[in-house]
Amino acid sequence: MIATLTALLFAHVLADFVFQTNWMIAHKTQAKGFLAHAVVVALTAWIALGFPAPLPLAALVGAHMAIDAVKTFGGFRDLRAFLVDQAAHLTTICVLVWIWPGLWDAGAWAPYPALLHLMVLLTGLIVTLRAGEYAIALLMRPYRGRVNNAGLRNGGRVIGMLERGLIFALIGLGQPLGVGFLVAAKSVLRFGTATRDQRSAEYVIIGTLASFGWAILAAYATFAALDHLPALEISRPLP
Repeated sequence: MIATLTALLFAHVLADFVFQTNWMIAHKTQAKGFLAHAVVVALTAWIALGFPAPLPLAALVGAHMAIDAVKTFGGFRDLRAFLVDQAAHLTTICVLVWIWPGLWDAGAWAPYPALLHLMVLLTGLIVTLRAGEYAIALLMRPYRGRVNNAGLRNGGRVIGMLERGLIFALIGLGQPLGVGFLVAAKSVLRFGTATRDQRSAEYVIIGTLASFGWAILAAYATFAALDHLPALEISRPLP
């Protein structure tokens, strides 16, 4: 069961945060954009599970697109809608795993359990970087027009990606104290902005705390999930 869940979560984050293009998002209210995303959802799940039977795949795609239709055509665009949308997708995946727990075992990748560990790591990294970027952007959207942003174009986005990636790496390497050094370093670098403009300072603080918090939660969840996978048996050459 855990293997099927791992593969489906990996497929989901690929479909929603890696292979869902800006064109799909811009045209999601039209049939071409909506169907293009449905094809991506189907292909990622089909490949991640090792080419399963069509019935579970059809159920997954149907549930995914029904949830997307509610969000898209209902006009829900804020952070709460994003979190509810992702929670609904996670719920449907769990239900599908409960109904068809052996999809992974019947797939082509079952003899390669190391793939599950790789999927968990990649899922966590995508959630940390890409989903985190989207969530933080939605959180900060109401404040964006109230601050004077004279920095590099997309500079804040790149900084956020780098800091979340570093947090993920530090926690994965068993060095969580390094996160404190990141906080201190960013505080020093942003000190000049904080002393000149209170609005910009508060904007940076909110975004930084949200980005750090998201990355910490995602990283610990990822490495906790690895502990629930079967241990890899790595053979050593005989002397």
